[in-house]
Formats: sequence, structure tokens, C-alpha cells
Amino acid sequence: MVTFKYKAIDDAGNKSSGCVDVSNQADLELRLKNMGLDLISSKEVNQNLLFVGGKKISRQELITFSYYLEQLVRSGVPLLDGLNDLRGSVNNPVLKEVVSSLTEAIDGGKTLSGSLEQFPKIFDTVFISLIRVGEESGMLAEVLKNITESLKWQDELAAQTKKIIMYPAFVGVVVVGVIFFLMIYLVPKLVGFINNMGEEIPLHTKALIYVSEFIANYWYLILFMPIVLFFSIKYLAQVDPRVRYKVDDLKLKVWLVGPILKKIILARFASYFALLYASGVTILNCIQITEAISGNVVMENALRKMREKIADGNNISDSLDSISLFPPLVLRMISVGESTGELGSALENVSYFYDREVKESIDKVQSLIEPILTLVLGAILGWVMLSVLGPIYDIISRM
Repeated sequence: MVTFKYKAIDDAGNKSSGCVDVSNQADLELRLKNMGLDLISSKEVNQNLLFVGGKKISRQELITFSYYLEQLVRSGVPLLDGLNDLRGSVNNPVLKEVVSSLTEAIDGGKTLSGSLEQFPKIFDTVFISLIRVGEESGMLAEVLKNITESLKWQDELAAQTKKIIMYPAFVGVVVVGVIFFLMIYLVPKLVGFINNMGEEIPLHTKALIYVSEFIANYWYLILFMPIVLFFSIKYLAQVDPRVRYKVDDLKLKVWLVGPILKKIILARFASYFALLYASGVTILNCIQITEAISGNVVMENALRKMREKIADGNNISDSLDSISLFPPLVLRMISVGESTGELGSALENVSYFYDREVKESIDKVQSLIEPILTLVLGAILGWVMLSVLGPIYDIISRM
């Protein structure tokens, strides 16, 4: 199959465009004829490049898309008719192309889940797996409702995560700007005044002069070296699994941020596990799917070991205990749910537990970051004042 991007026109003169997977140009024209369209132009494209020129699909748009599909299925509206209506109402050109491709694929005989597989950058493994389970079980509307709620939860979690990044980043930029101003502009002028007095310079003032000269002469290294180092490590992590493992392990151990990242991953794992399990996916498949979306090799390896232990006949709570990721309270909740046959409810409780833990941790870190940055800036200013004004005060006191 080849992906063609086309422009077409209907009998009323309305133009439309989209992407479709067909065998060749003749098949494309036949498909468009069946839709009541005449081909104007077409171009063969790489499916992975469809989103380079246009804006991405936001999570809010994906939530709306899932909610719309749920209402269609629940109301008994034919899927093709509903998708055609949706294509005419969306404003995002990328989403419009996606809906057009889905319409064409379903019209060509594919299932909804099979059509969604064309867009792995938009619809992840969990999304597609849940849709497939919903199609097979006849509970597609309920599955879509669960997907919509899960996407809303992810959006809220992402907003919470941004709170821990944006404020420190802004304050950090201000602190760095103040330091550069002091070291490049203010300190050299004051130090020049001290040198002209001919007095012996204290050790801490000499240290300030050295730091000021280094920043003034090598400011470009200080600014750009972290960026170069970041992209170098990122590239090495992509090509070398050992580097990737060490980087991911370090992410989980970084002071303040690491524990929160770990809780976010575990919250995502518990939420997806509960969602997949409630939809009828087997336990081993639930874990296998959540491994791929953890986004961290260390956590992925731990979940894989857990899956292997369950496959060997161990129960879930003992397998979770063996990987040392979850606290005793969570293990007790899962153990009780497993023994009473209410594992789904137990997993939902675990998801709620970690969701609350993440929010509380973010609030705590935010309350710590402001005084820490204030102390850092105050210490630097105190050092500058002591190093510059101290010698001046000594001179004046001897006069």
C-alpha cells in the first residue's frame, strides 16, 4: 500500500483534501469516485512526514475525538457517516487528514483499530489495544468512555508536571541573568576601584575576581556547553543502550525531581493497567503493553521481570514485591484485591493513590524551590557585597 495526499472536488464544487492508503494512482481515483469526488491532484508521501509541515494534534483535540467517537457508537450512528461529519467540522488540518485516512481505511474493509495503526505517533499502543478489545467484546462505547477519562487524567497530570518545571525554569533564568550582570558588568568596575587603592586583596575577593574574569571571558562556554552536553547525552542514549540505562536510572535518582518522576510513571502504569484490565485484556498483556509506554528503561526492565514472574506462576502481589517499586501499602491493596477477586477496583485505588501522591509531591517541591533559589541568589549577592565592600570598609575604617 502507498500513501497518497490528494486534492479533490465534488459535484457542488466543494474542494476537499486528505490522505489515503491505496495500491496505485488508479485505485486512488476509483476510491474518490466512490466518495463522489473527482481527483484534482495527488502526491505520494511518507506517512511519517505527514505531521512535519502541520501543527500537531493536541491532547485536548484527542479527547474531543474520543468523546465524539463514543457518542457516535452509543447513538448507533454508522461509523463512516460520523467520521465524514467529523472531518468537515475539525479545524486542525492534521486531524482532518487523519480522519480522512481513517474513513478511507474503514471504507476499504479495515477495522477501526486497524485504521488507527496507521498513526502510531498519535494513537499509542494502549489506545489501539483498547479499541481492538472494545471491537471484539462489543463494548466499544464503554471502552471509548474509559479512554476519554484516561486522556483527561493524563492532561491534568501533564499540567501538574509543567508546574514543577516552568516556575523553577523561570526563576533559574532570572538568577543566571543576575549572576551574569554582577560578574560581567558590576564586579569588574568595583574591583577596579579596589585595585587602584593599592591595598592587599582578601582571598574571597580574589576568588570573586577569578570567577568574574572567567565568566567575562568564557561566557559563551557557560551558556552553550550545557546545551551541547544535553544533546550529546541524548544522542548517546539513543545509540547506546548502556548509556540510556544509566541516564534513565539517574533521572529516577535526581534530588527532588527523581522521586516525582518515579511516582508519575507508577501512576501511569497503575492507571493503564486498571483501564486495560477492566476492558478485558489479560494480565500478562496488560503488563506487556504498559512496559512500552513507561518511557524509562529501568522501569521497563522492572516491569518485564514482574511479567516473567507472573508467567512462571507467581501471584501479582508477590511479583510486584520482588521488583521493589511499590510501597507496602500499595502491595497490600493489590494483594487484597487479588484474593477477593476485585483486582480492577484495587488497581483503580492504586491509580488514585499515586495521582494524589504526585500532586502532593509537586506542591511540596514547589514550596521548597522558591526559598532554595532565594537562598542561592542571596548567598551570591552576599559574597559579592562582602568581597567588594569589605576591603572598602577596611580602608575607610583606617582613615
